[in-house]
Amino acid sequence: MVDQPNLVEAEAGHAGHPRVVHVTSSAPPALRMGTPSGRAVIAAAVLGSGMTWLDATVVNVALRSIGEDLDASLAQLQWINNGYLVSLAALILLGGSLGDRLGRRRMFVVGTIWFALASLLCGLAPNAETLIVARVLQGIGGALLTPGSLAMIQGAFVPDDRGRAIGAWSGLGGVAAAIGPFVGGVLVDHASWRWVFLINLPLAVVTVLIAIRSVPETRDPTASGDFDVVGAGLATLALAAITYALIDWNAVGAGAAAVGGLLAAVAFVLVEGRRTSPMMPPALFRDRTFSAANAMTLLVYAALGAMSFFLVLQLQTVSGYSALEAGLASMPITVCMLLLAAKGGELGSRIGPRIPMTVGPVVMAIGTALVVGVDEDVDYWLEAFPGLTVFGLGLALMVAPLTATVLAAAPDDKAGIASGVNNAVARAGSLIAVAALPTAVGLSGEDYADPSVFASAYPVAMWACTVLLVLGGLVSWLTIPAAGRET
Repeated sequence: MVDQPNLVEAEAGHAGHPRVVHVTSSAPPALRMGTPSGRAVIAAAVLGSGMTWLDATVVNVALRSIGEDLDASLAQLQWINNGYLVSLAALILLGGSLGDRLGRRRMFVVGTIWFALASLLCGLAPNAETLIVARVLQGIGGALLTPGSLAMIQGAFVPDDRGRAIGAWSGLGGVAAAIGPFVGGVLVDHASWRWVFLINLPLAVVTVLIAIRSVPETRDPTASGDFDVVGAGLATLALAAITYALIDWNAVGAGAAAVGGLLAAVAFVLVEGRRTSPMMPPALFRDRTFSAANAMTLLVYAALGAMSFFLVLQLQTVSGYSALEAGLASMPITVCMLLLAAKGGELGSRIGPRIPMTVGPVVMAIGTALVVGVDEDVDYWLEAFPGLTVFGLGLALMVAPLTATVLAAAPDDKAGIASGVNNAVARAGSLIAVAALPTAVGLSGEDYADPSVFASAYPVAMWACTVLLVLGGLVSWLTIPAAGRET
């Protein structure tokens, strides 16, 4: 199939007039920051990926209300969170591969529409089981659109502007994730938890319109049409089985599920190594920087996902906060991301990624340690605000350099797959932590609604997150090059 060229506005031409160029899948990147077309590409990418990040965090605030309304157990609440992450993490690699082959904008649009329809099913779910299925479907849509959002930027902007474009994408997308608890709180308290999902419909419409009108189509001209269905199936089976075992180790078949999941994971690695067109090219991991950045991502996002999960429930169950108050509590993170994430990208470009990727997680660890003391008598301004602010500072410092490092370590024509791998690792880290930590700290059944039980488990979980973040910083210091690309 031959792409129709897209008219896009590039850098200023003679006499200050914009120069119009044709961008196809095989043409070199032409967009620059500050042009209308450049802003449109960033807007579409931020709205699309931000919608998935928003949904990943906004649900945490709504979990308690969902549990009460649908009479759900803690295990079901974990699956409402993790069902989304399982399909997203398992299939995001396939989504990146499909984008590189069929067109990144095309898969981005398809994924956005899919995500919106699944969100509608979530909002209409009559019971916990239906909601879990709808969340799995939501994750599939997210797997199609998320890698395309970043790959569109990588493929459309000239190399000199990619760092700034990625910084803008990271900062604004991070705000979408950070603002999730606040949005969720408003909707849960003043409307219904169902609007946590239904709000995605108008966002999806705007995203699709901008993408179709303004985003140039790009793809990997060397990619084949051979899709790795076996790899996608094995990845899904591995994550789902391991998650099932971690959520409740005492459940029937948990041991067998763990063994089956580990065998599926081993089979996935073997299959990918033998395929001519793998979903996850092993060659990417021969680059030391790419491998190290993904190892750090696994640790840091495991802590990020678990910290958010436990803190929001702690504020509601133990401290007596409403959903809105629990959401507002996270505003320091939002403000830090909004004001400083792009600066973090600029700093990483100037001094190299090692320091931001080391200091960022360590600062996040300090922030997490500062919120360990949140309890039934919490003084927000003394016990929660300082820690959340410090956490936000570390996150803003780390996000853009991490993303830029992952993409810089991969060839340009593998941008979609590289983005997919890193996103899959991030989601898998959060998935595993949210699945394992509640069981590890002794929570089960409806303990999420019991203040005395949850209060005793919360500090242990927070200290575990602190350790994971420190380990993430240590990995960066030992393995990430001070500047440039190292293989």
